[in-house]
Amino acid sequence: MRKYIFNASIIGALFGGVSAMRQTIRGPRNWRTILIWVIWLLSVVVAVGEVVEQSREAEDEYYDY
Repeated sequence: MRKYIFNASIIGALFGGVSAMRQTIRGPRNWRTILIWVIWLLSVVVAVGEVVEQSREAEDEYYDY
């Protein structure tokens, strides 16, 4: 769980979520709002995938010895 919490890409995605929330509250509700949330969701998926890939690479290096 720590590997997800302290990863820079996850932290960046969370700050992106805060920005998306502010934009949703302040801005008009139109197709751009939906696009903001879709892009944020994709950034979270990519960030989690990056952490999983790093974890697999670390395990492979550990078991190669």
